[in-house]
Amino acid sequence: MKYTQRTHTCNELRKQHVKQTVCLAGWVQGKREHGSVVFLDLRDRYGITQLAIDKSKFDSNIKKEYVIIAKGVVVERSQPNKKVDTGDVEVKVEALEVVNESEVLPINNETTEDPNLRLKYRYLDLRRTSSMSKLVLRHQVKKAAAEFFDKNNFLDLETPMLVKSTPEGARDYLVPSRVNKGKFYALPQSPQLYKQILMISGADRYYQIARCLRDEDLRADRQPEHTQLDFEMSFVTSKDIMDFTEDLFKHIFKKVLNKDLDDFPRFTYEEAMTRFGSDKPDLRFGLELSEVTSIAKKTDFSIFNSAESVKCIVVEELFSRKQIDEFTDVVKLYGAKGLAYATYTSEFEGGISKFLGNVSDELKKELKLKKNSTIFFVAGCKKVAETSLGQLRIKLRDTLELVKSDDFKFCFVKDFPLFSYNETEKRWEPEHHMFSMPKPEFVDDFEKRPGEVKGDLFDVALNGWELASGSIRVSNPKVQRRIMEFIGLSPKEADEKFGFLLNAYNYGAPSHGGMGLGLDRIVALMAETFDIREVITFPKNKNAECPMDDSPSKIDLKQLDELGLKLK
Repeated sequence: MKYTQRTHTCNELRKQHVKQTVCLAGWVQGKREHGSVVFLDLRDRYGITQLAIDKSKFDSNIKKEYVIIAKGVVVERSQPNKKVDTGDVEVKVEALEVVNESEVLPINNETTEDPNLRLKYRYLDLRRTSSMSKLVLRHQVKKAAAEFFDKNNFLDLETPMLVKSTPEGARDYLVPSRVNKGKFYALPQSPQLYKQILMISGADRYYQIARCLRDEDLRADRQPEHTQLDFEMSFVTSKDIMDFTEDLFKHIFKKVLNKDLDDFPRFTYEEAMTRFGSDKPDLRFGLELSEVTSIAKKTDFSIFNSAESVKCIVVEELFSRKQIDEFTDVVKLYGAKGLAYATYTSEFEGGISKFLGNVSDELKKELKLKKNSTIFFVAGCKKVAETSLGQLRIKLRDTLELVKSDDFKFCFVKDFPLFSYNETEKRWEPEHHMFSMPKPEFVDDFEKRPGEVKGDLFDVALNGWELASGSIRVSNPKVQRRIMEFIGLSPKEADEKFGFLLNAYNYGAPSHGGMGLGLDRIVALMAETFDIREVITFPKNKNAECPMDDSPSKIDLKQLDELGLKLK
């Protein structure tokens, strides 16, 4: 091994190294005595090697997690250990140096599951093979991505971390300026504006493994700081970007996991919601939604008669009353007033079956019903019916254990609504962000029909998770100003907040677009975990705190004074 005191790592020695003199270093994983010999398991991030030491020469004070350097000769083991890669050999130690001692660990490296304790002692938690392997996986994903970007003429360019505060959707983290008292930088929520300016600069193809910071509430797939594989391309269509992104993912998964991915199906937003009740559908199982409004309205069931939409899911399974109550709770969380159901054996039974008599044959034919099935119905407005049944679909997936975690089914969802209506503030706002281009047929009059407007927007979904989001950008300054004005920014406000971008557009901008791929989520799914904290070196807890370094923390009043600030 080059550039180190060691000759080899603790996972490198094999039978071909027998009789060689070697030097290993690492942590003592375990200690055993057998007659006149003491055996130590020496561990580093690569693996484990057994050391054999004459008991008369052994320092009995050496304990678990001591850091040592050992020199000796490789010998063949009389009883090989097939559980480790180095199990055919051991090192007969001739010299041993204790680099540092260790107190008894406050956490058990293999069994402690308390998340706050693991975060407080994250440096010990990372000594677990299972924890470190996730960071190794993260490194491999970044390396594979960089290789693919480089092969396709992308420049690895950095954008600033101290930027102008601009409204991009989430709350900014603010940094007060000492030099310019009373003024603030923001930490970037994404490199969005700067990568667009790089396209105006003629960089043509940019990528960055970018840090993004957003002051928002946390959950399993969200942290105050996250990492994007971020890229932008000039003179492209949305198809070009989706084709590139699909090939990028295929390259990463083949290179890192040796998995060949299927081609990514491409759904419109409307189709995804209609079929799966989600704009990030899990394609590993069926249970697609069925539209039965016209049939349902022929029944005597008043809830169906007054509803805009009636949709259902058919499950070839029968459920207990307790399970149906749990499913009802799920749909209510997403706006449904209730969950109607009926079972089908040779005829409809239970639930609302008494209302289905006059449509039973039509319903059986439409839904292709099989014996011992349950039909779950939600009635209401179209969006609520689709969204709530989409969440029920996920609940059924987990209840019935319908998927394997190592199965990866990607898709694109495109043509999202460009605007959404904020009922609280009574105004239209961007569905994704204000720098996305409307589809060509909406450019001239989007202000007159905002509820109809589709954006040239596209997401990547994997197994029910959103992994990436992108769009063709607004490269025409007149269109960009119209969008800003439509969502409530006056020309003066637009210039104050985004003047540097709008001014740049005045000097000739190429058409361009790109995506931000969530690195943390990608690695988490590849590692078969649903908590992105597992794949981040030093993550925060659910209160946005780091138990290891106690951040955020109070600061000295002198520092506040230098910044011209007072605490309220």
